Amino acid sequence: MCGIAGVVDLAGRPIPASLVLRMCERLAHRGPDERGIVNFPRDGQEAGGRATAALGIQRLSIIDVQGGHQPIANEDGTIWTVLNGEIYNFQELRKELEQRGHRVATRSDTEVIVHLYEEEGETFVNRLDGMFALALWDERRQRLLLARDRFGKKPLLYAEEGNRLIFASEFQALLSDESIPRELDLTALDYYLTYMAIPAPLSIYRAVRKLPAAHLLIHDRAGTRLQRYWALAYTPKLALSEADATERLLELLTEAVRKRLVADVPLGAFLSGGVDSSAVVALMTRCSDRPVKTFSIGFEEVRYNELPHARRVAQAFGCDHHEFVVRPLALEVLPTLIQHFGEPFADSSAIPTYYLSRLTREHVTVALNGDGGDEAFAGYARHSAARLAERWQAVPTLVRGPIDWLAQWLLATPTDRQQWRGRIGRFFQAASRSRPARYQAWVGIMDEDLKTALVGPRNGFTASPNMIEQLFDQAQALDPVDAALAVDTAFYLPTDLLVKMDIMSMANALEARSPFLDHHLVEFVARLPSSMKLRHRTSKALLKQTLTGILPEDNVHRRKWGFAVPIGTWFRTELREFLEDHLRSAHCARDGLLRQDAVAVLVEAHLSGRADYTHQLWTLLVLELWYRRFIR
Repeated sequence: MCGIAGVVDLAGRPIPASLVLRMCERLAHRGPDERGIVNFPRDGQEAGGRATAALGIQRLSIIDVQGGHQPIANEDGTIWTVLNGEIYNFQELRKELEQRGHRVATRSDTEVIVHLYEEEGETFVNRLDGMFALALWDERRQRLLLARDRFGKKPLLYAEEGNRLIFASEFQALLSDESIPRELDLTALDYYLTYMAIPAPLSIYRAVRKLPAAHLLIHDRAGTRLQRYWALAYTPKLALSEADATERLLELLTEAVRKRLVADVPLGAFLSGGVDSSAVVALMTRCSDRPVKTFSIGFEEVRYNELPHARRVAQAFGCDHHEFVVRPLALEVLPTLIQHFGEPFADSSAIPTYYLSRLTREHVTVALNGDGGDEAFAGYARHSAARLAERWQAVPTLVRGPIDWLAQWLLATPTDRQQWRGRIGRFFQAASRSRPARYQAWVGIMDEDLKTALVGPRNGFTASPNMIEQLFDQAQALDPVDAALAVDTAFYLPTDLLVKMDIMSMANALEARSPFLDHHLVEFVARLPSSMKLRHRTSKALLKQTLTGILPEDNVHRRKWGFAVPIGTWFRTELREFLEDHLRSAHCARDGLLRQDAVAVLVEAHLSGRADYTHQLWTLLVLELWYRRFIR
């Protein structure tokens, strides 16, 4: 795992030596073991009408610790690459490439990329099995290739001006180039206020784009173009019995875990006690000849504390278990989090993820996790709600009307989203709407009315459901459960969960690996009937059936908890002064980005206990902190 950066100027203008060095310095936390920079043309030659380029990397050494130095080239030094991530099938690829006559000089997974590109050109990316963001410079053809893995586990940002393109793993590195404009993208801000995060290709800056998951970017004298190289298919459905599906699922999940145990450094696992992380730990135990090191986070507030469930699994499998309790003073790390994310990002579970990663890094360099299980197997309440909503729409309007009115009454005063009143109200409020509108209502935290109140006239804003509408249009042939899973995988997963995991783990120089996002596994599960994933009201039905007898029964069947943080309670107690100091006289409002009176209404209603605006206030607080750090 690493941080990568670079610049290409097709006009041949000199690239300041200090620029890529400065970018690498800003990425040192991602790769503290080694720095590598290579410039083109090589050996001090003049550009002579050719492009100039530079590739840089901060390396976290995982595979071939002593020999896998980057950037790395092919035999004649005409093709160079830098890689952030891991290629899990590199050993098979290396054997194949050597049989084709290539001389592979290292044991690293990175080197196979340049030789594979020599053999297969830009289609090489289809052969890579792993999590990656990579850059490849072809000196002979004078072109840059950027690629990102199928699910978007590893980040890659870029900015383009004419013939010049600059890229990096994080905003703080990319913005080392002070020529990049800081003008805000109001469409991105609209998405942020709705979903607490900003989806690719957008970023909070108009001049900066995110390379979307499963895409290849080619930059040469013919221009810059994006190519999608992979898409998850939910059809045609597999005709398997449940017994055969269970057997195959266990094989695929075991293999996904096994291939992620290849490393020349110590490994461990995040363990929440939920079914996904518990499954990973159980299978790690089967694949390992020593106790698995496990790491868990908890809270003093009982409602949010999962430590007893994690301990039960750790004891069942004889793990070397470690725990950490997060307290309100944890928000002392907020400036660090804001710096690393580089744009507004308001998933509050980033806080425990940061502390979990810090604890884990004290013992290991690589940690496996359960990310992706919910998006593959229908683990969220909104998946069963999506199916129920379409049955509800078949009910005569005469019957639905009074119920819809009751939903409005339940939500007249916003309540905790997880309490029964909030859940029932939110369901019926959206149940009669279209699929995209339901998704926005259930996943988003601000509706159009609230956003209008906060920003005033929506000048420059566009309606945020547009991207969601496009994704649901692509999934219109699917049943409501599979359609919701497809949108979660394409939108929620790479926009929120994977950003959080990558940035928080790499802030601590920890590599996080996700067996549930093995693309062979996900492709298999996607093509199973949705009734195997969601049976009646039982989420992850097939996965739970597969794990019965492997995991403790209480962990298989426990209610989904989520990585929630007691921010709302903290706002009314230990963090009250912090909240008021930042939002009652917000710089965002002072500069006209938000309306101060509307912000004050939310603050007062929450602090008085009349309403629960936890998510909305956290989103505004993070925006304010980011604005002070990066704009003012």
